[in-house]
Amino acid sequence: MSDGDGTGATRSSRLDRTVLAVAAVVALALVARFAFLGDRPFHWSEGRVGYWTLRYIDTGVYSYRPAAGGPVVYLVTRWAIELLGTSDAAARSAVALVGGLLPAAALLFRGPLRDDETIALSALLAGSPLFVYYSRFLRGDVLAAAFGLVVIGGVVRHRTTGARWPIYLAATALALALGSSGFAVAYLPLWLVAGAFVLDEARVDGVPAAAHARLAAGVAWLRAESTTLSRALFVFLGAALLVFAPRGGGADPGLWNPATLPAAVSFAFIEAPERFISLRVTARLTPPADGNSFLPAVTGYARTLIATAWPVLAFGFVGFLRDRYSDDARGVVAFGAYAAGFGLLVFPIASMGVEPWTAVHVVPLLALPGAVGLAWAARALRSRARASDPAWLVAALLVASAGFVGYGATAAGVYAAPEPGSEFGQFAQPSDDIDPMLAAAAAAIADSDGSNGADVAYVGDRLYTEREYALPPVDAADRDAWGARLPLQWYFERIDAETTSVRTAGGFGADTPPVVVTTPDRRVTVNTNLGDGYRQYDVRLGLWDRQVVVFVEQ
Repeated sequence: MSDGDGTGATRSSRLDRTVLAVAAVVALALVARFAFLGDRPFHWSEGRVGYWTLRYIDTGVYSYRPAAGGPVVYLVTRWAIELLGTSDAAARSAVALVGGLLPAAALLFRGPLRDDETIALSALLAGSPLFVYYSRFLRGDVLAAAFGLVVIGGVVRHRTTGARWPIYLAATALALALGSSGFAVAYLPLWLVAGAFVLDEARVDGVPAAAHARLAAGVAWLRAESTTLSRALFVFLGAALLVFAPRGGGADPGLWNPATLPAAVSFAFIEAPERFISLRVTARLTPPADGNSFLPAVTGYARTLIATAWPVLAFGFVGFLRDRYSDDARGVVAFGAYAAGFGLLVFPIASMGVEPWTAVHVVPLLALPGAVGLAWAARALRSRARASDPAWLVAALLVASAGFVGYGATAAGVYAAPEPGSEFGQFAQPSDDIDPMLAAAAAAIADSDGSNGADVAYVGDRLYTEREYALPPVDAADRDAWGARLPLQWYFERIDAETTSVRTAGGFGADTPPVVVTTPDRRVTVNTNLGDGYRQYDVRLGLWDRQVVVFVEQ
């Protein structure tokens, strides 16, 4: 039997080479994600997750709140921090690990994909610049996208081999995807629509009998695998319980407390979905006041993909067309293309805005047809390079070189310093190195005798909150001011600083804390009240319009 790229190797050696190649890609993917993982300061969204995770570690209390993101990211970040310590790199490590291991999921698609296509899929998952960037970012989007691809891969692997374990893997991955990001709820309708389009392809091609045969085969499969699917449902429910059940302390409902276990189960399967629907679904049913935000959102989404994920987008387009009009079109390739295409419309609606991280949800879907396109291009270049005509060799080298140069220029943005023109970063990404200020603040707090009360004080109406929050949620009246402090809450909590806030610098009286944070318009007033002995640090907490002034006692 000849292999996927025509080398004539036996199947066992072919599988070994494929697995080894994918393993090498995984190793490179892990290096790309863990290298300099802590260099970029926390984005405000990372700061929120990091702060609430530290509070969860301190109190032992956690319950799912849709506004703060899915529970999986808090659970895995807690484990990472407890294992590796409290740092930016440690907090991001769980997401980086999942993103780095994801290329191994390409092996689930062996069979429907040829060997070289399987390796190409792993390469696209490993090297897509947008996916690499947000694999180095403390949010649940990459986790959800990764687990979503594993769901598809598990089903494909089961259909290919008949093994049962991929179905149980898919059930677990589905629970983890839903617990990683609210955007994962959109996966289910996307998959259904994409599956319907795949089934309908035969009718469109003028072979309605084939379409009916596909549908009948699907119904027969559901009947034949009813026992396996029932067991998979229990696996899903068990995983969902572990993910969504609250962790309580004292009288609070907790999964591991037998006395409160019924309340924890009720929360996981009743209250958690109700919270999500109330906050994330009902709000989307109300049209925006200006009535014209949809097209800008879709346009911005497409622009982000073109600028940051153009390799997978380009190869996905080529691969879809090549497979769709071939004699042996494969459903999984069309499925990925259709799901990604509809995702270009669904995710901008779901996000109600243009955030670059939402675009990662379609990257694994695009990678399925993209693998076909990349493998075809590689075969074409290789065959031309082997031709006797040196002109073809020169052309192949030029095309390959241009591709590598273009990819390298895009991938460089993953590690570049944050700046307003970045296509990867969102506006709330700090653009300054805040380590010098944090080091000075930690030293000042350590040197303080504690007689002045709080270690850190926020000054001004834009930063003032009625109280300091040990657990979410933040009251509506304080939400803007609490958000304006991000990500400083994470950094000050890391050094166990006590915080407070006042509306004016005169509220300190004689008890001035070692660290004071205010807005630029309050600089002169605060400086006058504090007097000598403080050093000022101007810190931009965003790419634009998020500047604060930090006074640190010398």
